[in-house]
Amino acid sequence: MKPRNLKFTEAINEAMILSMKRQKNIICYGLGVDDPKRIFNTTKNLKEMFGSKRVFDVPTSENALTGIGIGSSLNGLRPVIVHQRLDFFLYAMDQLINGAAKWSYVFGGARSLPLTIRLIIGRGWGQGPTHSQSLQSLFLHIPGLKVVMPSNSYQAKGLLNAAIFDNNPVLYLEHRWLHNTYSNVPKKFYRLALDQPQTLKKGKDLTIVSMGYMTNESIIADKILRSHGIQSEIIDMCVMSPLNLTKVFNSVKKTGHLLVLD
Repeated sequence: MKPRNLKFTEAINEAMILSMKRQKNIICYGLGVDDPKRIFNTTKNLKEMFGSKRVFDVPTSENALTGIGIGSSLNGLRPVIVHQRLDFFLYAMDQLINGAAKWSYVFGGARSLPLTIRLIIGRGWGQGPTHSQSLQSLFLHIPGLKVVMPSNSYQAKGLLNAAIFDNNPVLYLEHRWLHNTYSNVPKKFYRLALDQPQTLKKGKDLTIVSMGYMTNESIIADKILRSHGIQSEIIDMCVMSPLNLTKVFNSVKKTGHLLVLD
């Protein structure tokens, strides 16, 4: 089946619908999941399709709703928690670090904790200094967490599907500027690997390592560079934890130059 040109938010919504159809133990909750705007339409039609027992709003307590996710996961569910602002998720760091991230280690790997946490980065649209932080590097230092940051609609769908069906806690970071971007996305259910970045462009002169919205900027820069005879290789760190740098090392050995866009 041919890919379609799908908006980033539509890709997230489609991933949720396909995943929840595949397994009845997947739930989705958070602030605004069933309000009229449906979190930029990423949770559109979920409540109507799957009911209020699987899709529901919650009171404003980031720490509590994260703890609920941990508890429900340990009791056989696969929760998807939505935090509209990454910044307020900092209230839940105790649950994240001392609960979700440590659980598998506490039991020597014998217990899993499937949990997906969507965190929206709100930079550049008038949100002020406390609603605009991009803190992915902070989360990379927490053992036991997987961290992904899609840069296009194809990744948005594939990484979210993979996160939901992974047996570990996964932080799914999405930049608000990407919500209105489009790229080709297959209609079928698919997952992307949660263990390595993606090489988007091949080149011999310069290695560009980027993530999230800055990958779009790197693609623009690559077009300009190629017009001057410089061929860049773009490596998208869409999976940031576990941190796999093999592609980066091999590319830099070839090009001899490295540009990092964060």
